[in-house]
Amino acid sequence: MFLRRVENAVGLGEAELTVCLVSDAEIARMNEEFRKKKGPTDVLSFPSEQTKRRVASAKKIRSARKTPSVSSYLGDIAIAPQTARRYAKKNGRTLHSELRVLILHGVLHLMGYDHETDRGEMNRIEQKLRRRFGLA
Repeated sequence: MFLRRVENAVGLGEAELTVCLVSDAEIARMNEEFRKKKGPTDVLSFPSEQTKRRVASAKKIRSARKTPSVSSYLGDIAIAPQTARRYAKKNGRTLHSELRVLILHGVLHLMGYDHETDRGEMNRIEQKLRRRFGLA
C-alpha cells in the first residue's frame, strides 16, 4: 500500500491518519471555511491538535525533525478526485499517480511542513520522495 510506503519513508512508524475522497463541492466548502479561498482545490490537510502541539514544541527547541511520535493520530487528508483528475491531465500524469502525489503532499502537511512559509523546505523533501516513488 502506497500510504504505508510513505509513512515508512518519512519515519512515521505506526502513526495513523485518515484519507477521505470528497466531491469538488465539498472540498470547495472546506477550502472556503478553513483557508478563506474560493473554489475547489485538490487536497487539504487537517493536523490533529496533538500533532499541532508536538510540531510547535519541536519548532521551539529548533528540532530538525518534525516527525510526531510513532503511535499518534496525525490528522485527516481530504482529496477531491475530480480536481485531481483535471490536474493530472494538465501535468501529464495518470489519476492514480496524481492521487499518490496528493497523499504524499498531504502527509507532509500533517507532519508540520508548509510550502507557503518554509522557503522551499517542503518542496525539496517532496521532490526527493516523488523521485523515490517514481512520481517525479
